[in-house]
Amino acid sequence: MRDKQEYRKIMMEQEPVSRLIPRMAVPTIVAFLITSIYNLADTYFVSSLGTNATAAVSVNASLDQIIMMAGSMLAVGANSYIARLLGAKREEYASRVLSVAFYLAFAFGALVLIFGSVFMAPMVRLLGATPTCEQYAIDYATYVLLVAPFMACNFVMNQCLRAEGSATLSMIGMAAGGILNCFLDPIFIFVFDMGVAGASLATAISKLVSFAILVFPYASRRSLLKISLRRCKPNLDILTQIVTVGSSSLLRSGLAVVSAIVLNNIAGDISDSVLAGIGVTNRVMMFPFGVILGIGTGFQPVVGFNWGAKRYDRVMESYRFASKMALVVAVVMSLGLAVFANQTISLFGEEDVYMREIGALSIRLQCVAMPIHAWVAIVNMFCAGLGRAKGAMLLSTARQGTCFLPIVWVMARFGGAYGVAAVQAVADVLTLFLAIPVIRYVLRQIRAVETAAQAET
Repeated sequence: MRDKQEYRKIMMEQEPVSRLIPRMAVPTIVAFLITSIYNLADTYFVSSLGTNATAAVSVNASLDQIIMMAGSMLAVGANSYIARLLGAKREEYASRVLSVAFYLAFAFGALVLIFGSVFMAPMVRLLGATPTCEQYAIDYATYVLLVAPFMACNFVMNQCLRAEGSATLSMIGMAAGGILNCFLDPIFIFVFDMGVAGASLATAISKLVSFAILVFPYASRRSLLKISLRRCKPNLDILTQIVTVGSSSLLRSGLAVVSAIVLNNIAGDISDSVLAGIGVTNRVMMFPFGVILGIGTGFQPVVGFNWGAKRYDRVMESYRFASKMALVVAVVMSLGLAVFANQTISLFGEEDVYMREIGALSIRLQCVAMPIHAWVAIVNMFCAGLGRAKGAMLLSTARQGTCFLPIVWVMARFGGAYGVAAVQAVADVLTLFLAIPVIRYVLRQIRAVETAAQAET
């Protein structure tokens, strides 16, 4: 353990940031891309069943986010506390934290399963299903709800495997499920003629396979940490640590759910074509946004470590490199997507001209705003890495919260379907006006601390 910590210290403080940040970012980028493929596979195969079926899958994306909401809070909070406990060589208590988070996630998933199954029709209508796609939405939600407890647990195990240094295994767990889903979708949808329910069953099986892979090192006692019901003993310290750190993730996920439900309902009131077009766009844009978020996730621990080590030169060097990297990647990806927007959206609805028009417009507008989104994401991670919780919270909730919700009804009222297609891009531009004063304030603080440190030496 000591050798590993010493190696990490040398790597964080001495390896050139131009190599270190990409190396830290790649596993997360791969994981995000796999998740994107996971989601797009369902949409692609279901799109052959018609616009109404595609709209139903878009509606059920909000169900996934609801399951993710508490799971990600528990995962992020437990991951942070477990990492600190492992650094302090308190492995047994870390296993207790993991067990508490795991069983709480399972319990939350079970509640979603019970209430979702009992109130299935009202639930899908609340999520944005229209009368013409309601039955499709019910068909899709049925099997996804059955694996909700395991999906919630997957978030916890994925994060906590990373906390103990098993990032590759967590990536394999996600990758195996995503790849399997791509193969199972056409079998259940077309060969077994299950339609939308087949896509849901394929997703459910894939989630269970991911769960089996992620839980294997714990069940076989090959992991540093242990999960057991005996260790699930929540106390005030564990719950406080998990909730305090994970609350920002909960708020961000909660706002994403609210925004998605609001947008689904507004788009559905216009037509199923608009609902399907916006839903497909959101899933397509997960690819570039996943890469950007991966860069930020790789950058955050580098800047945090060097801030703690008082290597302020490395802090600023990391910020400048990550900003340039994110901007270059965003420009390249946005140009490629904007040029092929029509071809991309046609993969999911070649016969629906209106759906293609709205989807292609939304993709192109979000591509225009993508460099702004990329830089704001780096500023957000910069604040988080330095422990500036207020700045991180402000920016993490802006894109689909404070900069989105106040304008969505206005843009839909005056712009109709085109306003709905543009709302996310406009929200991304508005986040810039929050990020600029935040970064100026943070940079002033860094200069002040650096000056004070130089005066002492």
